[in-house]
Amino acid sequence: MRPDPKPREDAHTGALSAAELAARAGRVAALNARYRHHGATAVLRGALRDPEAGQIAMVSSFGAESVALLHLVAMVDRNVPVLFIDTRLLFTETLVYQQEVAERLGLRDLRIVQTDAETLQARDPYGALRHSDPDACCALRKVEPLEAALGGFDGWITGRKRYQTRDRAAMEFFELDAATGRIKVNPLAHWAPGDVAAYMDENRLPRHPLVARGFPSIGCAPCTSRVAPGEDPRAGRWRDKPKEECGIHFENGRAVRRPQRQGETT
Repeated sequence: MRPDPKPREDAHTGALSAAELAARAGRVAALNARYRHHGATAVLRGALRDPEAGQIAMVSSFGAESVALLHLVAMVDRNVPVLFIDTRLLFTETLVYQQEVAERLGLRDLRIVQTDAETLQARDPYGALRHSDPDACCALRKVEPLEAALGGFDGWITGRKRYQTRDRAAMEFFELDAATGRIKVNPLAHWAPGDVAAYMDENRLPRHPLVARGFPSIGCAPCTSRVAPGEDPRAGRWRDKPKEECGIHFENGRAVRRPQRQGETT
């Protein structure tokens, strides 16, 4: 697997007219009506094969729970583009796990998303930005390259679930980001706490090796430490720093950084 080539031009960043937004909202409404009473697999199949959905990618961190959704996607279509952000600061275990999972699931279009070396040299020449401005480091190594990699796609698959936050309690399988016209696909929207672990057990899916070593939430190696029994699962992220933000989430069609709530996955 090699780094993703030069990103395609993003056709969704321009301002959308009211008519365009209405048309795309109609597509989303049709998709929700069509798949409202279906399960995660049928929703994924619809997202990847229904002309109303358009061109869809998946974004995955290959973290502690990512393999469940990756497995579901692979069972539907192994050719789905899977975007994996390599910040160049990840644990070796994450990189090895990513390769093992991709091979085991037969993922045929894994795209390694990275900030180019010239940009890193210009903005973080000594690799010390994470110490002076960790938010800027996340923007440089995660947010910006992913925004570029999503160019040209009509939507992406997320692992968001209704139970995670109050704002998501009524989340649909398909949502429209009015700012870009892209579609969010939420096949796990109705999954309950514990469903991911149960799915992994039932399908004998490989665990990220760091989970068993005390890392229930896994990010970049310099910014992640072990979590003691009884601690919050995210206590090991940016420990002893006034930062509680995860790397990538999406709001209004754009990759952003924001506080991540317990039990929430990218």
